[in-house]
Amino acid sequence: MPEEVLFETEDRRSRAEIASYLRTLADKLDADGPITLTAGDQSVTVDPPERPTFEVKAEREGPGDGPGELSVEFEIEWDEGEGGDSGDGELSIE
Repeated sequence: MPEEVLFETEDRRSRAEIASYLRTLADKLDADGPITLTAGDQSVTVDPPERPTFEVKAEREGPGDGPGELSVEFEIEWDEGEGGDSGDGELSIE
């Protein structure tokens, strides 16, 4: 199935600003309701199920012989209309 981007934003932010966004997202997830993302004229509302799949990935992109771009990605995913799945193991962030 082809990917359809419903919302996307990218901007440089301070670590404190990013932490604030992630805390707000965590609060919304705890509240068990829908989550609305808004930036400029873009807006989308999603309603994650009780047990979505949570993926954490750290990667390096770029040429093999020099410095690249490092990233940490957090992804919450689920099939539309389904309740989610259990994961592979316990995640720990230190």
